[in-house]
Amino acid sequence: MIPLAQTLLDGLVLGGVYAFAAVGFSLIFGVLGVVNLSHGVFVVLGAYLGLILHEAVGIDPLLGLPAVMTTLAVLGYVYQRTLIAAAVERASLVASLLVTFGVALMARNLMQIGFSPDVRSISTAYSFAGLSLGPLRVDLVRAAGLLTSLILLSGLALVLKRTAFGRAVRATAQQPVGAALSGIDVRHVHGLTFGLGAAFAGASGTVIGMMLPFSPSSEGGWTLNAFIVVVLGGVGSPQGALLGGLLLGLIATLTSQYVGPSFQNAAMFLVLVLMLLLRPQGLLGHAFATNR
Repeated sequence: MIPLAQTLLDGLVLGGVYAFAAVGFSLIFGVLGVVNLSHGVFVVLGAYLGLILHEAVGIDPLLGLPAVMTTLAVLGYVYQRTLIAAAVERASLVASLLVTFGVALMARNLMQIGFSPDVRSISTAYSFAGLSLGPLRVDLVRAAGLLTSLILLSGLALVLKRTAFGRAVRATAQQPVGAALSGIDVRHVHGLTFGLGAAFAGASGTVIGMMLPFSPSSEGGWTLNAFIVVVLGGVGSPQGALLGGLLLGLIATLTSQYVGPSFQNAAMFLVLVLMLLLRPQGLLGHAFATNR
């Protein structure tokens, strides 16, 4: 029973990080209707920014999250208001899919030039420390990453539910024409939403960089993971991202432990296909679909 319990614990911890990495993708998809294929770029950029702050400035990666989130929020806002908005207005949402795919390819090459294609990781003073929970053990870095994920996801849920900005986001997602007639600057809300999604992707990248190795080529994998999480949990809500992330983490660790590491991706794709066939809206459905 102890090996199973340890595997489940590892899966839940990993799933919390998956949820953290996917919530920005889910939010952008739910509000803008854009499938952001460059989402993984922001995740990897967050990992590199955390690495730079830690090695060059000496700031703990977790303490550097505000700087990382602010930087990528500005970058995401500009990206949406220029390239993505132009693609949607002049063509269609399908055009934005092609634009984000092209940006992802270019960004990957630029990161390889700027940071090299070598695999990196963020090593801190507590990277090899651990916490014991009876017979179970969890790395301190993973525990800190999970705690950070839960805190920020809870904060995002409160912002979307309790603040004026959250009400503007919900109104824009449900009825963009009605929101515009009510005085909401829909384009500005779209830009802010994309910036918020980019900020969360970058923050998750810093946490991921402390737990797992990364390189510019990692961006495609994190975009795919985010898509699977959204399919599992549902679109647009931190709760859906958390549920989908936890399920994906459990699937990954259980498959790796009891079937084999080489079958991990196969199991994830199998679950993805089954969800698309049986419940394409995800377990919690579309967070903004009730009034559409």
